[in-house]
Amino acid sequence: MEFTAGGRLEVRITRADVGKRVSVRYVTDAGDHSGKFTDAVGVLTSWAHGVLLITRRTGETVRIAESALAAGKVVPAAPARRRGPAASFEELARAMARGWQPVESEPLGEWTLRAAGGFTRRANSVLPLGDPGLPLDEALARVRDWYGERGLPAYVQTATGAEGTQELLCADLERHGWRSEVSAEVRIGGLAPVGDLDADVSRVRLTRSVDEAWLRRYNRSGTVGPHVLRVLSGGPSVWFASVPGTEDIPAAIGRCVVDGRWAGFMAVEVDPAQRRQGLAKAVMAALARQALDEGASAAWLQVEAENDGARALYEGMGFTVHHHYHHYRATEA
Repeated sequence: MEFTAGGRLEVRITRADVGKRVSVRYVTDAGDHSGKFTDAVGVLTSWAHGVLLITRRTGETVRIAESALAAGKVVPAAPARRRGPAASFEELARAMARGWQPVESEPLGEWTLRAAGGFTRRANSVLPLGDPGLPLDEALARVRDWYGERGLPAYVQTATGAEGTQELLCADLERHGWRSEVSAEVRIGGLAPVGDLDADVSRVRLTRSVDEAWLRRYNRSGTVGPHVLRVLSGGPSVWFASVPGTEDIPAAIGRCVVDGRWAGFMAVEVDPAQRRQGLAKAVMAALARQALDEGASAAWLQVEAENDGARALYEGMGFTVHHHYHHYRATEA
């Protein structure tokens, strides 16, 4: 925090700093003398009617009464990254989009409307990398109509927590009545350490196409139709991994998309009865070695914030959080 020459805290932010990353200290209950100081760091997304809104790295919004402010300052846009490959948000967002492609898409300015028959939010949401070319009200109306024509709920995928992410868009969506339904971490790491994992890869089978056995283990496919197969098979260089199990259902599966220097890992699933036997590591290592052979050097994956087991697994492999992403859904008109 910033202090004056007399040792007192000082507020060094104004309404002109909306859109910048700030660090503030405030009283939790400004009207109660027993209130305690607490801190918040994030992007200042609004300062109006005596209330500040700060969006944290995770996407959580903190509301602070102006009268409760004790100190504040603008801080660097993003902390220096000590581990993992260098990556801008836009580069990573585009690589992830190429790794999970929709059945149909349509541009709206620099936004991309994507649909795949409702199979996963990622393939059925707007990717807003830039200006939609319309005032936001009109753009969101067009989004609602486009998804409504396809019998799908309208979603916008956003990101927070890194330089160039979309905290201001998140705040605008909330003001327009959109609500965040699901949040996840995007993690990155070096690919070689994953390929070097101490894991038994001899049982892992790699193929270029998905088969019925793989789909029986994959717990998100539900009723498998052409739209599911198109999403799973789409991408620059797609590989599927499986470890034989019982009753024609693999004990473990995984999917990897190799795209230039990036290898994206998805759909890593293990039979609950065979967890903690190293199967996930074996699948990841086998896929990583294939990606290394194709010239990739960096890796990315996505994991839901509540999945503590998967987060611990990937942490142990050297994956660190790059940013968080969220799916905002249009509420009923």
